[in-house]
Amino acid sequence: MKGIMVNNQNHAKTGHIGFSWTMLFFGVFVPLFRGDFAWFIISLLLSIFTSGFAWLILPFFYNKTYTSNLVRKGYKPVDENFKALLKSKGIYWENTEISAQSNL
Repeated sequence: MKGIMVNNQNHAKTGHIGFSWTMLFFGVFVPLFRGDFAWFIISLLLSIFTSGFAWLILPFFYNKTYTSNLVRKGYKPVDENFKALLKSKGIYWENTEISAQSNL
């Protein structure tokens, strides 16, 4: 599931929750295309050291990690349904203060 998230400067990004099919098929290029350079390096190194086995593991948690990082950077969901989904997955914010809880 995905939803639009906006920061204080009205810059929009798409947040994702659930299994990452794009990460399964395109691997390390997904964080690169999303501008998530830290996870690009992490997934690249994991893929190299595990001979590609990490491509089968990373899709299970990358979307939640990416969306949690967006919340930490100040992005908030626009849609009420996506907001409720994020809260049910342990990603939350309080009033104007935004925080993320990661259950990895």
